[in-house]
Amino acid sequence: MANKRNYQHELDRLIGSLDPKSPRPSLLLHVCCAPCSSYVLEYLAGIFDITVHFYNPNITPESEYQKRIQELKRLIREAGYSGKVHFTEGIYEPDAFFRMARGMEDLPERGQRCYHCYELRLEEAAMTARDMGADYFTTSLSISPHKNASWINEIGERMASRYGVRHLPSDFKKKSGYLRSIELSRQYDLYRQDYCGCVFSKKAAEKEGAARKAGTGQSS
Repeated sequence: MANKRNYQHELDRLIGSLDPKSPRPSLLLHVCCAPCSSYVLEYLAGIFDITVHFYNPNITPESEYQKRIQELKRLIREAGYSGKVHFTEGIYEPDAFFRMARGMEDLPERGQRCYHCYELRLEEAAMTARDMGADYFTTSLSISPHKNASWINEIGERMASRYGVRHLPSDFKKKSGYLRSIELSRQYDLYRQDYCGCVFSKKAAEKEGAARKAGTGQSS
């Protein structure tokens, strides 16, 4: 059996190989929300010139989408990360997500629908990184304990090969990254959503919440 890859160690080695006397490499960082971005930006902003790229057609309703964008912009503005951090927004195209999810609507969370959702967003990130001439691309998605880092990195590497731009390996939940993101969210009073973004994850979160409520004997 092949050894399980440690993507955090791979990232550490890559960063250690960078020449501090050379211009900082550019990184397109796909992000899903301000809380997940907070630690990743803190960690990488002193190493890379970062373009924060918000492409998340899975997020509905649009009011939720806009709320997450505004919180992300506020974080970038207020945190004062060292280095250059720019913001770009992809096209909001929820129809692209629903086309992708067709036939997988009833699959459980963290299954194949989620895999293809990662794929949808990472492909767009790789294309955008190529078009802007970035040295690397990656995503903040791996900071979540609910996201499969192996899937995320496998997709990222496949898109890197397809579009000719280097993928930055990541498992940002390591080195207490997820816990740090919670601390930073409290520090900046960030809005922390209670579902991943899509209508299917929202329904799953509501069902789970109702089950917990029923288990504690609470009434509305």
